[in-house]
Amino acid sequence: MYNTDVDAFLPLLYSWHMSQSTPQSVTEQELQKLEVRLEELVNTIARLKDENRSLRNQQDSLVSERANLIEKNETARTRVEAMINRLKAMEQGA
Repeated sequence: MYNTDVDAFLPLLYSWHMSQSTPQSVTEQELQKLEVRLEELVNTIARLKDENRSLRNQQDSLVSERANLIEKNETARTRVEAMINRLKAMEQGA
């Protein structure tokens, strides 16, 4: 079997080894977590940039469509006013 001096030394050796390797392991784990988080943030930024570009294009399209609708509305208003004036003139002439 094992010598009692060796048996007593093994937990100390294990403890020392863990104290030496744990900070490095923790640091490695923290770096890996940071790397994953950084990758997630980069992906989120890329997605938000695409979404922002899409929304700006949609806004430009809607602004253009609104301008066209305002112009059509003005044209229709002008035509209706002209018809009303003609009807009034016809009414006065009758």
